[in-house]
Amino acid sequence: MTGALPRYPVYVLSKGRSDRCLTARFLLRDGVPFIIAVEPHEADLYAAEFGRERLLILPFRDAGTATPARNAVKERSVAAGDARHWQLDDNIRGIRGYVDGKRVRVRGGPALREVEELVDGYENVGIAGLQHTVFQDRSRPFLVNRQVYSCVLVDNRLPFRWRGVAHHDTDYSLQVLVAGHCTILVCAFGIEKAQTMSMKGGMTDAYLGDGKLRKAHEIQRRWPGRGIKIVRRNGVPSASMGRVWSKFTTPLRPRSP
Repeated sequence: MTGALPRYPVYVLSKGRSDRCLTARFLLRDGVPFIIAVEPHEADLYAAEFGRERLLILPFRDAGTATPARNAVKERSVAAGDARHWQLDDNIRGIRGYVDGKRVRVRGGPALREVEELVDGYENVGIAGLQHTVFQDRSRPFLVNRQVYSCVLVDNRLPFRWRGVAHHDTDYSLQVLVAGHCTILVCAFGIEKAQTMSMKGGMTDAYLGDGKLRKAHEIQRRWPGRGIKIVRRNGVPSASMGRVWSKFTTPLRPRSP
């Protein structure tokens, strides 16, 4: 699929990173059309970097969380009549895949299009996305019924919304799975992301102080009885999902020809 582009619209959610929106830069480099969702007081800064024609100006400012932006993007895509849409975090440097057994950077357009072709072959995939390169699994092309995060292809037909202050992707994936749909986490391609809190902007401020602990407690309270635990790794609290994902066993249903 050399030279192919995504069939569905690609949205980048960005805040406070007009001069370092890594995702927009890699999409420009790879020739992939995209729209950046930004708050109104930052529109001029992003327009200067990427062009006003690429902006979706959100109807609020200083929301303090990505939840309103994610929901606004989905509403825009649904209103446009799209069957699905992509939502990408703004700290992705590129996409990597395996060529002759070696993991190398690949063009974003063909990679996203191949994920779309995979997902469109099934009738019950609520959300899909690319695995982080840190965890990229060479043994299989994709995993079913796992958390999908940071680079996600969303089925617009489903009613789910992003909720709360943190762990948006975890919560959304759980909503999809509990309702009996499937998720697909693609391993053949991986997103090369900047480490959380390594860049100013985005939700970095929300993780300062006891932010990580509050966010871990939030997802635990939202999904009681699912086995989500609070653990500390190197003194940093986080939500441990344990065997949460393995309990979802709904099979993929191929789409009828």
